[in-house]
Amino acid sequence: MKFLLLLVMLTACDASPQDLSGKMFTFPQQTKTARVRLTASRRDFTTLTVCHRSFTDLKRDHTFFSMSTPANSNAFLMIWDDANKEMEPHICDKKAEYGGQDYKPNMWHSICTTWDSASGLVQLWLDGKPSMRKFVNSGTSIRGSTIIILGQEQDSHGGGFDMMQSFVGMMSDVHMWDYVLSSCEIQKYMDELNFTPGNVLNWSALEYEIIDRVLLEDKRKLMTC
Repeated sequence: MKFLLLLVMLTACDASPQDLSGKMFTFPQQTKTARVRLTASRRDFTTLTVCHRSFTDLKRDHTFFSMSTPANSNAFLMIWDDANKEMEPHICDKKAEYGGQDYKPNMWHSICTTWDSASGLVQLWLDGKPSMRKFVNSGTSIRGSTIIILGQEQDSHGGGFDMMQSFVGMMSDVHMWDYVLSSCEIQKYMDELNFTPGNVLNWSALEYEIIDRVLLEDKRKLMTC
């Protein structure tokens, strides 16, 4: 019975959307298995915005958000490159490099990334500060069976994880839109004000599966007195 309860806790699959307001996923150790798989409401994209908040003390590469398709393992990827000290959004296996970011350990950071296929431009927002718009990939779309994972990078569709790129820390408020969010809406998200929730992934109505040792915890009780 204890084994069954542990198995349910470590591999939890929520069949219906769950309201995770005030919650966070805790990734407590470095592994190549621990992850959260998210279910999106759609899977074809020519524009998108992804936002999340994270907290870590890692001093190596680590992955926040990984979306793959059969054609592109890095259909959309957000990763911190520690060697070069830069945030790297990847779109359809091509990347933009954002150095000079004030990305400090042991504090919450809010990160948003936008991309528009028509212009090919990607833009990064970190803690309310926009970075310059950079060309990464145009005239294409993210299409096909998408797999979205928090905490691991997919080097193949749904797999190919590398422990040295895994995320260790806390993550919360994950949202995804199938359009480029306005700067005003992004600022509202950054300031934790009343913003338009994601229409693809919505933290207040999230379908997810926890695989291996990832905990769902109360963010407010654990991070404030």
